[in-house]
Amino acid sequence: MDVLVCVKRVPMVGGLVQLTADGLDVDTRMSGFTVSPHEECAVEEAVRITEREGGAVTVLTLGPPEAADQLRDMLALGAHRAVLLETDGREWGPTATAAAIAQAVTGPEFPSFPLLIFGNEAADTGGYQVGIRVAHLLGLPCVTGIKRLALAGGVLRAGRENEEFEVALPAVVTVREGINLPRYPSLPGRLRARRAEITVQRPEFQPDGLRKERLRVPAVPRQQAQILGNGVDAVPALVRVLDDLGVLP
Repeated sequence: MDVLVCVKRVPMVGGLVQLTADGLDVDTRMSGFTVSPHEECAVEEAVRITEREGGAVTVLTLGPPEAADQLRDMLALGAHRAVLLETDGREWGPTATAAAIAQAVTGPEFPSFPLLIFGNEAADTGGYQVGIRVAHLLGLPCVTGIKRLALAGGVLRAGRENEEFEVALPAVVTVREGINLPRYPSLPGRLRARRAEITVQRPEFQPDGLRKERLRVPAVPRQQAQILGNGVDAVPALVRVLDDLGVLP
């Protein structure tokens, strides 16, 4: 079974978030880039499916030329083919992104994918939109927020915490972090990914009607230390603090 997984290049922010001078973007000059955790799990799930069922995993992203690094990271995890929908660095909204993906996967150079997997949401925007929009454009059923996947006789069983769905293939699925534990890339996998050829397409930029006004970093409340006392005399004050925090039963 051939599986398509769509991923997104996102900033690797591990500390205080800084904005650019115009307030429209996260300042990434001092950070690296990665893919969203949900999408890394999506790649791992696709690789596991092809290990059981046969076939190949194609990983696709829309982004600047540097996004090829993230595609190679996914190839090192076991994906077989990588496709970059190369942009000039401008930010594409969810409508335009979904349109570019749908147009690409229906092109003659792509196989027919019985299963398309997305992360449930991107780590930077948290939009929850692209997978659903691609499914709509392709006329395919879509199930979201999935934590379990199983295939049997051309039917996909997809589960959330307390829900189970059966979907006929082809279908689109968005998965959540925790559906699996992604493997650590092996040295042979890294070497293969470094040598792999990445297919590059250049879709035309499509503004989708949304305009970003500004970003705002939420204020972090200052935590003030409280001196509760010493020894057993401090116990009543400690209980009051824990009760105020709502951690007592």
